[in-house]
Amino acid sequence: MTPYSRALIIISVVLAGASLRSSPGGGNAGAGLHVAGDELLDAGVPVHLHGVNRAGTEYACIQGWGIFDGPSDEASVAAIRAWNANVVRIPLNEDCWLGIGGVPAEYSGRHYIDAIVRYVDRLHEHGMYAELSLMWGAPGKHRATYQSGSPDADHAPEVWAQMARTFKDDPDVILAPWGETVVDADCFLHGGVCEATFGAHDTPYETAGMQEAVDVMRAEGFRGPIAIPGIDFANDMSSWLDHMPADPSGQLIAEMHLYGKNTCDTVACLDTTVAPILAAGHPAIFGETGETYDASSCGATHISAFLRWADAHGVGYMPWTWNTWGDCGTLISDPDGTPANAYGAYVKTHFAELGQAGPASGMTQERNP
Repeated sequence: MTPYSRALIIISVVLAGASLRSSPGGGNAGAGLHVAGDELLDAGVPVHLHGVNRAGTEYACIQGWGIFDGPSDEASVAAIRAWNANVVRIPLNEDCWLGIGGVPAEYSGRHYIDAIVRYVDRLHEHGMYAELSLMWGAPGKHRATYQSGSPDADHAPEVWAQMARTFKDDPDVILAPWGETVVDADCFLHGGVCEATFGAHDTPYETAGMQEAVDVMRAEGFRGPIAIPGIDFANDMSSWLDHMPADPSGQLIAEMHLYGKNTCDTVACLDTTVAPILAAGHPAIFGETGETYDASSCGATHISAFLRWADAHGVGYMPWTWNTWGDCGTLISDPDGTPANAYGAYVKTHFAELGQAGPASGMTQERNP
């Protein structure tokens, strides 16, 4: 894909002489998200991420009917902020980003990337961070029509490189090289031909591991936080410390996905698997969380326990999902932000009780992918 370039515009509201990016792991007063021990800081102030997932950008394009599922305009972003959210997780599609797989031109390549960039800038303008997560991918000539078992070596490294180039000058984003994996921890770290398959009758394909992802993103100049998920659909964090990639910048975040009815869905399990990561000096987030994975409960039994635990341990979270699908897995019933059910109502009320801290850099910028 031919790179494109856009000029960088930075409007700084930090004190004169303060750097827009802190030294990696240093925890100084530079504006922008950075890891310092088991915390995320911005302008020297701890950041408690609390926001939502915005599904659609991983599937609408490959299905050939759009880029977003629902509005992505100013009003829709303002509605998310009105819940006191300070971060939005945006899933990405490999084929749409690279302009391959037969995705319609208006929904892929430069058009897709431009739409994502505009949305991220809009989030920043409304005081919110963004997490960009590669979610749907496919090896070889397969099409990225769902979340495969692991990132493929054929295309994922190029997406990672372009993600890093696109957002390397944005201090208010987290990059996540993959959403959920089913391969074992060794394969997920180092890559290789492992147990992941694309389609029920396909043979295993070559995985691109998380060490390669970190190396590629750093080589392309991205110095901000990189979120590395656990295994078993990002629900198993027990091997994260032993299989975290090496990152000289010290800017890794442990990402867990947590729903009721998951294998790990209790406070006791979080105490056993996530608390040790924090104790070892690494921040953690629930990149996805919700009442139940199969969206069979519209209540708040699980989510209330998850968020209380997270608040007590300084863990961020992004409930699934800010979409109007009409089931128990969605937070809203309309783009204005009306809670869809007891689950959504609980999340809205909980967010209202939290602070609104958003990006300290006060910046809007354009990118160089």
